[in-house]
Amino acid sequence: MTALSALDLARIQFAFTVSFHIIFPGLSIGLASYLAVLEGLWLKTQNPLYRNLYLFWSKVFAVGFAMGVVSGVVMSYEFGTNWSRFSTFAGAITGPLLAYEVMTAFFLEAGFLGIMLFGWTRVGPKAHFGATLAVAVGTLISTFWILASNSWMHTPAGYAIEAGRVVPRDWLEIIFNPSFPYRLVHMTLAAFIETACIVAASGAWHLLRGRDDAAIRKMFGMALGMLLVTTPIQALVGDAHGINTREHQPAKIAAIEGLWETETGGTALNLIGFPDMAAETTHYALQIPHLGSLILTHSWDGEIKGLKEFAPQDRPNSLIVFWSFRIMVGLGVLTILAAAVGLLLRRMGKLHQSRWYLRWMVLMGPAGMIALLMGWITTEAGRQPWVVYGLLRTRDAVSPVSAQQVGVSLLIFVVAYTLVFGTGIYYLLKLLRTGPQLEDTHKEAQQTNRSVASQGRNPIAAVDQDIEE
Repeated sequence: MTALSALDLARIQFAFTVSFHIIFPGLSIGLASYLAVLEGLWLKTQNPLYRNLYLFWSKVFAVGFAMGVVSGVVMSYEFGTNWSRFSTFAGAITGPLLAYEVMTAFFLEAGFLGIMLFGWTRVGPKAHFGATLAVAVGTLISTFWILASNSWMHTPAGYAIEAGRVVPRDWLEIIFNPSFPYRLVHMTLAAFIETACIVAASGAWHLLRGRDDAAIRKMFGMALGMLLVTTPIQALVGDAHGINTREHQPAKIAAIEGLWETETGGTALNLIGFPDMAAETTHYALQIPHLGSLILTHSWDGEIKGLKEFAPQDRPNSLIVFWSFRIMVGLGVLTILAAAVGLLLRRMGKLHQSRWYLRWMVLMGPAGMIALLMGWITTEAGRQPWVVYGLLRTRDAVSPVSAQQVGVSLLIFVVAYTLVFGTGIYYLLKLLRTGPQLEDTHKEAQQTNRSVASQGRNPIAAVDQDIEE
C-alpha cells in the first residue's frame, strides 16, 4: 500500500474540515432570514404564534451559528499551516476579500447577535427586529465575500502576476469574476432549501407524533412554501451555472458528465455509469442521445469537449464529481417533487393527515444539507488539479511540512470534530425534538434572559434548559 504524502493528507484534512463547516453556515443563512420573516409577521399581526416560533428557532440558530464559527476558525489556520504557498501566491487577493467579510459581515452579526437572542425584554420591539435584520443581512454579506473569494479561485480575473505572485489590478473584476454571480445565487438558494428541509422535517415529525397544533402547522406550511418557490428557481440557476462552467472550466464539465470523447453532431448524456480514469472510459453508461447538448448548450447538436481533449495531469477525478453531481441533482428533483406533492395535498385538504407524506418529509430533512455538501464536492473536486484555476496547481500550494506532521493534526481533528460536532448535532436533534412551546411568550422571553444572565451569556447554555430529556 502506497503511503500518503503530505499533499494527500493536507487535502484530506481540508476536505474533512470544510465538509463539517459548510453545513452550519448554510443553516445559519437560512434560519437568520426565516427568523426575520417570523418577527416581521409577529410585529405586523401581533399573533403570538410567530413569536413562539421565533423563540424556538432562534435557539436552533444559536447552536448552529456557534458550530459554524468554531469550524470556520479552524479552516483559516489551515491556510497558514498546510497551504502557506497558496497564501504566498494569492494572499494579496484572498486576504483582503476575507478581511472584508470579517469587517462587514462577522462584526455585524456578532454585534447584534446578543440583542437578537437575549434582548426581547431589554429593547423595544422595533429595535429587536432591527437586530434580527442586521444578523440576517450579515449572513448574506458573509456569503457574498466568501463566494467572491472562492469564485475568484475558480475563474480568476482582474489580476497580474509579478515576481511569481498574484497582485490585484481591478477589484471590481476580482469580486465580480465570471462565475461569482451564479455561485452566489446558487449557494444562497441552497442555504434556504437546506433550512426549509429541516424545518419541514421537524414539523412533519411532530405531526406524526400527534402534535397537530397551530405552531407546528404554520412552520410546516411555511417550509413547504419556501421549497415550492426556491427549488424550481434553483434548477434554473443551476442550468445557467452549468453553461457558465462549460465556458470557463470545460474539463470540470467533461468530468461531471463522464465524457471522454468529443462527440460531433450532438452529445449524449450519461445518466449513470462508472468513469474509469485509468482506462479513459465510463463503464456501464446508460446514455440518452443529444440530451447532454440540450442541457449544456441548449441546442440539439452542441459540442462538449471530452476529457481526452485535456492532458491527463489536467483532468479532475471524474468518478468523484460524476456521482457527487448526480446525488445533488437527484436530491434536488426529489425536493421539487416533495414540494409539488405538498401543494396538491394542501389543496385536497389532506396535507396534515397523510402519514405517508409526513414520513417522506421526515426522510427529506437531511436532503438539503446533503445536496449542498455534494454541490461543494462537485465544485471543489472538479477544480482539481488547480487551487487557482489555470494559475497554481494544488501540489505547488502545499506547505513544506512532513506527512507525519499533517497526519498527526488530521488525527487530532478527526477525534475533536467527532466529539465536539457529534455532541452539537445530538444537542440540535434533542432541541428539535422538543418543538416550539405554546406557553406565554413574554414569560418565555423572561426565562430565556434569566438563563443567559446565569450562564454568562453563553448561547449554547441559554437553550439548554428548554431541552426535554
